[in-house]
This record gives sequence, C-alpha cells and structure tokens, in this order.
Amino acid sequence: MRRLAIALIVMGGAASASAQHYRWTDEKGKVHFGDTPPPAGARDIRRKDVAVGSASSGESLPFALRQPMKDYPVTLYSSPSCESCSPARALLNARGVPFKEVSVRTDEQIVELNRAAGGNVVPALLVGSSVIKGFEEDAYQRALDIAGYPKPGEVPARRQTEPKAAPEKSAEKKPAAAPPAKKGRYYSSPEG
Repeated sequence: MRRLAIALIVMGGAASASAQHYRWTDEKGKVHFGDTPPPAGARDIRRKDVAVGSASSGESLPFALRQPMKDYPVTLYSSPSCESCSPARALLNARGVPFKEVSVRTDEQIVELNRAAGGNVVPALLVGSSVIKGFEEDAYQRALDIAGYPKPGEVPARRQTEPKAAPEKSAEKKPAAAPPAKKGRYYSSPEG
C-alpha cells in the first residue's frame, strides 16, 4: 500500500512537470480553452505542450492569452482629453486583455495613428489588422471574440492605466558658451 502511495506521488509530480493545453471550437462556434482534451466533434483544435514551472514555458501569462496575443496583438490609441478612452481601457482591463496603449500627444503619434487606424479618431482599437474607430462596446467585444481572447472572467482582470506623458524637452536651448581663448605659442588672441 505504501509503495502504491509513493508511486502515485511520483507520477503526480511528473505529470505536473509537463502539461498540455488545448483550444478548440464547439459545434455552436464557441471557443474553449483548457487542460483537458476536447470532446469528439470539436473543430479547430490546437494543442500545446507546456513545461510547467520551467524557463521553457515562456511567459507567466495564461495559455488562453498567449496565442491570441501572438496572432492578434491589441493596441489602443487614446488621448488625455478623450472621454471615451477610459471606458475602452476599462473594457480591455476587465476582460484581462494585455494591450499596448499609445496616448496620442505628439505630431509623430498623430502620424502613427493615421497610418495604423486610417484616421485621427480616438479611441481607436487595433486587434491584429482589424480597426475600430471610436468606442462601441459590442464592436470591441466582437473583435476580441473573433481573435480568440478569453471571455470576461475567464482570466484575471488587469489594471493598466493611461500612459504618462514623456517629460517635455526644453524648446529653448541655451547657446553653448564660447571656449575661453587659449594663449600660448601656437594660439592667437582675439586681438591679433
């Protein structure tokens, strides 16, 4: 009996050192994530072996986020005076979606926004190559669903805040002081 208990403990430790994670779509089109194999009839099955607790497992993010982040990275363009930007950020945080936020403040960032979103409307959400101008909760949720991000409550919420403004560089630069005139055998003085 004691040997059986020891064997079970050893097997349990070995099983926890390597884990398999699955992503699949059921017959109704709902995407599922988990560590149990998908049922018969599942479509679009993706399996990933993950070495738990080792450097080879990569990131500390849940598996459910790693694949969508790789295939459909999320970027939110906002600005400090934008009223709709806070609810957009709150939706992404509540859903646990890691995202890059660009707070548009400079001419270069306006050019970047125009290039990425095809206009200068904030908030602008990019999910992979999909662009949503303005804030419409249903459109944001749909884009995240299509990209395969977990539903609200499936992963921990985030607390990402608006990026702080970069310190302003002084527009007026003081002219450099002229170096003192050198005197000596090979230097001439300003007087001649």
